[in-house]
Amino acid sequence: MSSRDLILGRIRDALEGSTPPGPVPRDYRRDFPAADLGLLVERLVDYKAVVHRCAAGEIADTVATIVSGAVVVPPGLNAAWLPAQLEVIRDDGLSQDRIAAADGVVTAAAVAVAETGTIVLDASPDQGRRILSLLPDLHICVLRPDQVVAAVPDALPRLDPRRPLTWISGPSATSDIELNRVEGVHGPRNLHVILLEE
Repeated sequence: MSSRDLILGRIRDALEGSTPPGPVPRDYRRDFPAADLGLLVERLVDYKAVVHRCAAGEIADTVATIVSGAVVVPPGLNAAWLPAQLEVIRDDGLSQDRIAAADGVVTAAAVAVAETGTIVLDASPDQGRRILSLLPDLHICVLRPDQVVAAVPDALPRLDPRRPLTWISGPSATSDIELNRVEGVHGPRNLHVILLEE
C-alpha cells in the first residue's frame, strides 16, 4: 500500500458516517457603487505608480513626457497613442533580450479595480503577451474610465479566466529579503498609468 492510499484511506474512515457538507453560500456582495476614479488614483499613487490624467487626444503627448527612445508595444495597440519621435517596436514574437532592452512598454488594460488599485491585463491584442508588461523597466498603461470598476467581484465578470491574466498593483516590489523593499524583482520598477478624462 502506498502512502497516498494510506492517507486517503484514513480520510475515508474519518468521514464515514458523517454528514456531507452543506451548500457553499454564494450570496456575495453584488451591488457596488459606481467606480470612484479618485479612489483608484489614490490607491495607485499609494503603490508608487505615477498617474497622468489627460484627454483621449493627448495620449501621445503624455507618453512623450514619460519616455524617450525605444518602446515595445503589443500588435493591436492604437498607433495614435504613440508619439512620432519614439522608436516603436511592435511585438511579433520578439526575444526576451529585445524586450528587456527597450526603454519601456506601452499597453492598454482590460479592467481596473478602484478599491484595490489593481489593473488587470488579459493578453488582448492591445495588451500583448504577459512578458511585455514584466520585462521592461517602465510600463505605461492607458486606461479608460469605463474600464474602472468599484471592487474585485465587479471585475471578475469582465474577465475570461481562460486567458492569461496579469494583476498589477503598482510597480514590482518585494520585501522578502530581510524585510527591505526591493523594486523591479518581478516586473517593471516604474509604472505610469494614463487615465483618460471622463
